Amino acid sequence: MQEIATGYGLIEGPVWDASRGLYFSDVREGGVYLLGKDDSITQVVPKRRGVGGMALHASGGLVFSGRDISYAPLTEAPGKVLLTSEAAGGIGFNDLTTDAAGQVYVGSLAFRVFSGDEPKPGHLHRINLDGSMQTLSDGVMLTNGLGFSPDGTRLYHSDSRAPGVRVYDVAADGTVGPWRLFASLGPRSTPDGLKVAVDGSVWVADARGGRVAVFEPDGAHRMDVAVPRPMVTSLCFGGEDLRDLYVVTGSDGGPSETCGTIYRVRTEVAGLPLSPARVAI
Repeated sequence: MQEIATGYGLIEGPVWDASRGLYFSDVREGGVYLLGKDDSITQVVPKRRGVGGMALHASGGLVFSGRDISYAPLTEAPGKVLLTSEAAGGIGFNDLTTDAAGQVYVGSLAFRVFSGDEPKPGHLHRINLDGSMQTLSDGVMLTNGLGFSPDGTRLYHSDSRAPGVRVYDVAADGTVGPWRLFASLGPRSTPDGLKVAVDGSVWVADARGGRVAVFEPDGAHRMDVAVPRPMVTSLCFGGEDLRDLYVVTGSDGGPSETCGTIYRVRTEVAGLPLSPARVAI
């Protein structure tokens, strides 16, 4: 596993752009960055904190979370707020993903995670193509990783205040069924960001365990990918063949408060390409 970059507070939201490289955020220190294909780093959105999830948008630019769900064109053009926390009944948003149609699935937060607030459950929401919002599920204490199965019939969802990853059945008309437990990482583990590979395996960051836990489509544990830092927050498949696994970390448990790091390792299986968001902007 190769160290690509370090010196960040809490890296989150990695998303691969085949033409540019890897976008990522620093939740605590602020900013959205681009790790180019030559491993150079530039800041593309300054200052913004709390970005826990991102997606490319079909028109160019990024959709990302925080106090609200916003679109940033990455040009001089103005951005746009797509969904406010007030409309979703929370105080902000964390991770997100897209389905094949380009709708955005995102989890809301109902308490300030790093402030010592009493935990309160948030919800799972969908931003439809016309910009309207639907609430799909509740009882998510600390929403995190989201990803679809290759055929789009299952949605996986990490709750970082629970030991396991949820799964929802998704019907052809977009109806999302009740959740059930897909896989458990164990009582001392914290499921965080996740991605799905082309073979249907689910790759889950363990924010306390210094690993990426890999599960078969039936929920059986396949293997672990060891990571040098203990706080593994998220991951993303990239590279020309989507077999470069980028793993990002926070600084908790590391040698300094700014040792959030990006690692890269080759994998035997390719990641599932993610559709760009197509919600109205």
